[in-house]
Amino acid sequence: MKKTNTNLMLCAMVFAVALVISNVITAKTIQTGIPLFGSTILVPSAVICYCVTFLMTDVIGEIWGRKEARTVVLGGFGCQVLATCLIIIGQVLPAADSAMQASYEMLLGQNAIFVLASMCAYLLSQSWDVFIFHRIRNHMLGSGKSTRSRWVWNNASTMTSQIIDTVVFIGIAFGFGFGWLFDSAMLPQLGAMMVGQYLCKFVLAALDTPIFYLLTRKHHAELQTA
Repeated sequence: MKKTNTNLMLCAMVFAVALVISNVITAKTIQTGIPLFGSTILVPSAVICYCVTFLMTDVIGEIWGRKEARTVVLGGFGCQVLATCLIIIGQVLPAADSAMQASYEMLLGQNAIFVLASMCAYLLSQSWDVFIFHRIRNHMLGSGKSTRSRWVWNNASTMTSQIIDTVVFIGIAFGFGFGWLFDSAMLPQLGAMMVGQYLCKFVLAALDTPIFYLLTRKHHAELQTA
């Protein structure tokens, strides 16, 4: 991918779409069937969307720099707020069909604690991702490492960011929202949900490494020939 304004805009659009869609489909949970701590791992259907957002910020940071990646993260937060407001407006407008209204609320109904959890998790995890990506990248390149080692900062930033995203979202949404933090019987389930979801995100983060290399390969090839 060449370092052009068009490509930057394209990456930002993919990021924004994945982010907004993640909030739309996150209510559906996927049964993985993988056993853990006496139960099976459940993950939100939005887990793929989350991976796309982290991939895009890493690609933007690698090609265009930290400032642009940070701008996209903040812009994404604005998109998230706008999408939530539009969904709520659509929800409160009078419906011509009660069945359609019920379906709308079931699919898109905004639970305040889940919205808060999602926004907190997003802002903290994405900000950390951009910060640690460039901290590791600058340190390694400054130590003489080749850009061929970019899998290190790509994976380290995403995998640590996913810890923050998982713990903050589940902790707020289920720990506080459902009161699981204050129920000793549900604490194992809360821990299992955090560990299970993180393991799935960890695997997906590792699998997107070839895509990261593919999208940044042309940029680094051009730098070497310049």
